[in-house]
Amino acid sequence: MIEARGLTKTYGAKTAVYNLSFQVRPGSVTGFLGPNGAGKSTTIRMVLGLDAPTSGTVTIAGRPYRQLPNAPRQVGALLDAKAVHGGRSARHHLLCLAQLSGIPKSRVDEVLALVGLQEVAGKRSKGFSLGMGQRLGIAAALLGDPQVLLFDEPVNGLDPEGIHWVRNLMKRLAAEGRTVFVSSHLMSEMALTADHLIVIGRGQLLADMSVKEFIARNSTAYAKVRTPDDAEQREKLTAALAEAGAGVQPEPDGALRVTGLELPRISDVAHGTGVRLWELSPHQASLEEAYMQLTQGAVDYRSAQPPGWGYGQPGQPQPYAPQQPYAPQQFAPPGSFGPPPAAAQPQPAPPAPAADPTAARETEDR
Repeated sequence: MIEARGLTKTYGAKTAVYNLSFQVRPGSVTGFLGPNGAGKSTTIRMVLGLDAPTSGTVTIAGRPYRQLPNAPRQVGALLDAKAVHGGRSARHHLLCLAQLSGIPKSRVDEVLALVGLQEVAGKRSKGFSLGMGQRLGIAAALLGDPQVLLFDEPVNGLDPEGIHWVRNLMKRLAAEGRTVFVSSHLMSEMALTADHLIVIGRGQLLADMSVKEFIARNSTAYAKVRTPDDAEQREKLTAALAEAGAGVQPEPDGALRVTGLELPRISDVAHGTGVRLWELSPHQASLEEAYMQLTQGAVDYRSAQPPGWGYGQPGQPQPYAPQQPYAPQQFAPPGSFGPPPAAAQPQPAPPAPAADPTAARETEDR
């Protein structure tokens, strides 16, 4: 089990992780989520003893990583798949790691076969694709047959078959009673792989719960209702549902999004008003929607969407109109990170450079 208590890490005046406490238990896949700059990589580095906490503790099986006897036999990690000597073959890379940790040579061929690299085991890793490099990094993490595994973006660069393989691998490792901690930005993959979630934003804990509970707490379920293509009946049903206490919003495809009423009650209201239903189906938000809802105030880097920007008619590009710069909300509790930053002020455009008369004469001469 991985346990963090009051974990804090500062770099000069910047606080990367603040008072972070959580547990990663064996027997389930725990997803580690958060926006860019949230402190995920810093947290994983502290778990592995690569960075020392400013305050607080983080332990694996009750001990700091550096105090574990023969740590590679107990903890496997994939942080950077490119951290390989490009002149070494995949087999030689794993053999070096095995010799450093007292792992039998036979284990090297076992993990090469497990990750599907046995046919290229003799090739130099500098010629590997991104996906092959990821597989080699996963092989290195599994080399010591550890009970605790940490993966940072394990499916990066993998094709659909590889992603499916990694998903099943994580589940199988957890089913064997191992502790599996996975950091990823792919919400759809986390929804299929993780059993539990730890979400952080700006270095602080936002959520520590099961995937199902996370979605339920950070989203609103709704019913999709579709009637015959008759505006009068649709308006009649909308008014009746609103009178019954429901929230009703029209969808772009002509359906109605209804919240606040259970499906049987919606059916009763429609029947009472004499409106036929072509569709009445429940809808639950995705993990991505729930994640975006929770972390919208903890995003440091947000893309601007200028008004009117979108897909126009072919050959008619949309004009760009600058927006006011995004001012991030103050997320940390008062006193934790100092006063909230002042909103950025738009800077005046620099003056246009003066025309060069020499260049103009050269252009005319041409």
